[in-house]
Amino acid sequence: MEPDQAFLEYAVKALVDHSEAVETTRTIDQMGVLLTLTVHPEDMGKIIGKSGKTAEALRILLRVVGMKGNARVNLKINEPVGGKRDPEIKTVDQVVEEL
Repeated sequence: MEPDQAFLEYAVKALVDHSEAVETTRTIDQMGVLLTLTVHPEDMGKIIGKSGKTAEALRILLRVVGMKGNARVNLKINEPVGGKRDPEIKTVDQVVEEL
């Protein structure tokens, strides 16, 4: 496991209640490294944080870890099935369809 992925798993497992459900995948493309994080649905609030501050902090720390290895590291947080996203928020496709 690469240092950036190991750091992400360590930090996230310390934050959540269901540490056994934490999964990360690492992919590399021309834009850099993409770490994808999946957690238990009940732990999403802890990972996102108030106004997204926890997720923002994780992204900043991952960039710092990536700089050590001369890589640009980005974080994507998967929304779990049955997530609590506001149903009033519409996608761009839904808005265009309504026009």
